[in-house]
Amino acid sequence: MNYLQFDFEILDTDQSEKLVALLSEKGFEGFEEEPTILKAFIAEKDFKQDDFLDVIELFEKLVYQKYTVENINWNKKWEEDFQPVLVNDFVGIRATFHAPLEKVLHEIIITPKMSFGTGHHATTFLMIQQMKEIDFVGKTVLDFGTGTGILAILATKLGASNILAIDYDEWSITNTIENIEQNGCSNIRVVQLSTIPSAEKFDIILANINLNVILISLKEIVSSSISGTYILLSGFLLENETAIISSITDNGLEYISTSQRGDWILVLAKMP
Repeated sequence: MNYLQFDFEILDTDQSEKLVALLSEKGFEGFEEEPTILKAFIAEKDFKQDDFLDVIELFEKLVYQKYTVENINWNKKWEEDFQPVLVNDFVGIRATFHAPLEKVLHEIIITPKMSFGTGHHATTFLMIQQMKEIDFVGKTVLDFGTGTGILAILATKLGASNILAIDYDEWSITNTIENIEQNGCSNIRVVQLSTIPSAEKFDIILANINLNVILISLKEIVSSSISGTYILLSGFLLENETAIISSITDNGLEYISTSQRGDWILVLAKMP
């Protein structure tokens, strides 16, 4: 199977991160960042010209080149390109082939097999930063859209008693289980689901997904909350802040704060 490769001329990190997020929603499955170039890959059979142009039109004067390439071993590529991630001195994320990270409070070891969910993206960084400010000791936690399981693993390290990690993607579930075992976590349940189970309530809900999924799922999030539940929402841009705040207040949640990294934001809310 052939892939299409697009080489974009990038002005800054924020532009690169925004482009990665938007193209990921259109079926692009691989990205490679260089100082001034972002390489984006999609299977030729999955490429839709109209979807691609919808993304390109959001950027001014975006210059790119298009190529056709042979099939790619993504796992090998991620392992070659993956670099450790530091969230201040709070959390360090590394692969098994990296040396232990010094001077971090919590270290998370993952098998790097994809561009999202490795801690490099601004929204994952924001989620980890905000988790530092919340008391997880003895709490029940939902990690909605777990990806590679990083947030669920961190919740364990912060003292959560019981964690449910869910994702619709079979690959994410497999990789999350691998990473949980790698980090010696025994109190995380991993289930392949596209919606939040209605039978459980949680003290803390983590949702780092995208704007549409979060808006669609807010009623489920509210139903899975109890009085005092903290809700961390991310995966969207600063321009979406008004829509998110309006939706959470319309659903009876209390808006607390917004955190920002580049063009990306995290909204913290609470169940009254």
